[in-house]
Amino acid sequence: MTRYRAEQVGSLLRPPELLQARADFAAGRLAEPELRAAEDRAIRSAVERQRAIGIDVLADGEMRRASWLTEMADAVDGFIADSILLEWKGPGGGIEQTTAKIVGGRLRKRRMLTAHEAPFMKALGAAPYKMTLPAPSNFVPTGFRRGVTDAHYQAPGELLDDLVAIVRGDVEWLLDQGVRYIQLDAPFYSHYLDPHPREVMRQNGVDPDEEFEKGVAGDNQAIAGLSRPGVTFAVHVCRGNSRSRWYTEGGYDAIAEKLFGALEVDRFLLEYDTARAGSFEPLRLVPRGKDVVLGLITTKEPALESADDLARRVDAAARFVPLEHLAISPQCGFASIASGNLLSMDDQWRKLERVVEVARRVWG
Repeated sequence: MTRYRAEQVGSLLRPPELLQARADFAAGRLAEPELRAAEDRAIRSAVERQRAIGIDVLADGEMRRASWLTEMADAVDGFIADSILLEWKGPGGGIEQTTAKIVGGRLRKRRMLTAHEAPFMKALGAAPYKMTLPAPSNFVPTGFRRGVTDAHYQAPGELLDDLVAIVRGDVEWLLDQGVRYIQLDAPFYSHYLDPHPREVMRQNGVDPDEEFEKGVAGDNQAIAGLSRPGVTFAVHVCRGNSRSRWYTEGGYDAIAEKLFGALEVDRFLLEYDTARAGSFEPLRLVPRGKDVVLGLITTKEPALESADDLARRVDAAARFVPLEHLAISPQCGFASIASGNLLSMDDQWRKLERVVEVARRVWG
C-alpha cells in the first residue's frame, strides 16, 4: 500500500465564479454544458494548485457536488425532497434541515454516483487521486423515516442492503476506471460516540452499539473482496462540517474498538483539531499495519496552526500508533457543502501548505 503523508479529506472551497454558475444553472439562466465547463475549470485549477503545494494524493474538491453526499439522491431514484433536522453548533448554529434526503420509495440507481467525476480526473492525469463516496451507513439514520420509508422498506436493515449494493457498484466501477484511492465518508458514525445522541437512542429503545455494529457491517459489505494491489480503501470520520459548524462532540472511546478493529479499511482519516475529538489514547486499538491520518488542522477557522505544535502532536499520537503508520491532514474538507466554511481561499491553501510542511519535517 502506498504511503501518503500529506493528505486532505476531499472537498475544497468553490471559486466565486463556480458558485455563480451553479446559481445561474439552478435559475435556468445557464445550460448544463456551460455548468460542466465551469466545474472543469475549477477542478483543473484546484488540481494544479495541489500539485504545486505537494499534496500526496489529489482530489477534485467535490466541485460538482452540492454537498458531500448529494450525489446519492442525484443519481438514485427513491428519495424525496424532505430531509432530517440536525442541531448545529458553532457560528450561526441552530436546528435546520440537512442535505441528506428521506427515502420515500424503492431505490433505483440511474447512474454512477461518481460518473461526472472520475473520468475527468483520469483525463487530467491527476495521479495519484482519490474519489470520495458517502458510506452506505449514513443514509439509514438520515433516510429512514417511520410512516414514510417503511411503506417501501420494512426495516432499516432492508434499506441498508440496497444502499450497500449502490455504493459497491460505484466502488467496482471506480476500480475498473483505475482509481487507486477510494474514501468512504462516514460522519454519522459520530452519533454513536457522542453521549447525548447515544442517550436519545436508548430512550427510543435503540441500542447505539448494536446500531453502530450494523452500520460498520454494511460499510464493510460495500468493499468486501474488492481489495487489489496498490489500492487504498479509507474511511473519514468527523463530527459534522457545514459553514464551520458541527453537530456532535466526544472522543472516539465509545466506538474505537469496533471502528478500528472491525472496519475493513486500510486507512482512517480522523478529526483531531479540537478538544471535541478527545485524546489520542483510543488509537491504541488500531490494528498493526493500518494507517491513521491525523486531522490536526482545522478547516473551520482561518487561523493557521503552528508547525511546531503540529509536529509535537504527531509525536504524541506516535505513542499509540507507530510513526510510519501516521499521516497528517485537515480535520475535514473545506466545503462539505458548496457554500463552504468561514475562511478564505488563501487561508485554505496556507493550511494545505502547512500540512505538506509538517509532513516533510516529520517523515522526510
